[in-house]
Amino acid sequence: MLLALLAWVVPALALAAPRIGVLTMEPGEIFWERFGHNAIIVDDAAAPYPLSYNFGFFDLDEPGFHWNFIRGRMEYRLEVLPMASDLAYYERTGRGAVIQWLDLDPEEARRMAARLAENARPENARYTYDYYTANCSTRVRDAVDEALGGQLRAQLSGRSQGNTHRSESVRLAAPAPWMALGFHVGLSGHADRPLSRWDEAFIPMRLRDALREVKREDGRPLVKAEQQLLPHRLVPPPAEAPRLRTPALFAGLPLALLVVVGGKRAPRALAAGALVFWLLAGLAGALMAFIWLGTAHVAGHGNENLLLLSPLCLFLLPGAWAALRGRRPTRRFRILLWLVAGGAALAGFLKFLPFLPQENVEWVLLLLPLHWALLRTMDPKRGDEAQ
Repeated sequence: MLLALLAWVVPALALAAPRIGVLTMEPGEIFWERFGHNAIIVDDAAAPYPLSYNFGFFDLDEPGFHWNFIRGRMEYRLEVLPMASDLAYYERTGRGAVIQWLDLDPEEARRMAARLAENARPENARYTYDYYTANCSTRVRDAVDEALGGQLRAQLSGRSQGNTHRSESVRLAAPAPWMALGFHVGLSGHADRPLSRWDEAFIPMRLRDALREVKREDGRPLVKAEQQLLPHRLVPPPAEAPRLRTPALFAGLPLALLVVVGGKRAPRALAAGALVFWLLAGLAGALMAFIWLGTAHVAGHGNENLLLLSPLCLFLLPGAWAALRGRRPTRRFRILLWLVAGGAALAGFLKFLPFLPQENVEWVLLLLPLHWALLRTMDPKRGDEAQ
């Protein structure tokens, strides 16, 4: 009797379709955790425990990893581990987790599980990572879309909430101001295209929200059940990116006025301040130029902030040092001073051109008045005229 029962149960378990779920984890506190994370869960009755297919693994000790990170040519890989093991880290760090069980047909679920298992083989597991177009979340999105025969992409591609790569990056990085600042300065106009719901699914939480709205061809919801597995104990990111134009304006104008008024009374103090500003601006500009010309970080290519934080500022340092010591800067200093200020003015002019939509008005409002003020106070010829 027992043998007969086993003879019936074992084949039935082998033929039963696995449950497929999308597991979404909230953002963490380490900078690479700010965007959140997700994975695909395969719960097969024939397996001892549910498996987590996690596309977010990388190896800091891998030869060349850091140089590849700088160049924008990182390699990530898919790893398979027990779901409980995957969740343990998020429970320790206070990050919430939600699982959405998908209403897939048995054949779709079996095919998706087999495809994931094949993808997890060592020879197939690695992929070239991109923050916006090929990350852990886009891999999950694409796997679900493949299982649905393209239905996911069809429903999400034509819709937009107006979010951009910049707005999402700055919003999620806002709890770490240095990180948000870096994104805002370092991203070019490539990051300001309004994203479809499909494109914004590079954020795991956006994909989770989108899945709640997706319907199968017969009208039934794609998400059959949603379950909160872990509570989120960290401060959540803001719902929108911070608006900085007014603060930038009210910082840029007083700063420029301080340079003009204070520079006449304390020229050496002005030279010391200019020395620090041009050093930081020049280094930032050199980094942005390297991102454009020497890396695959496309979202930083053609950055208009190079006109506001120009590498030419580094060549102004000898003139600032001379002024600090009470000496007259050279004629080359004056030419460079005008070139740097002219570049900042060009950055302001570009804001009136609709075909160059980079969202950097904040930096224009902050830095253009400062460049104008430094030109007015440190131009050697103006100093001669004033005497």
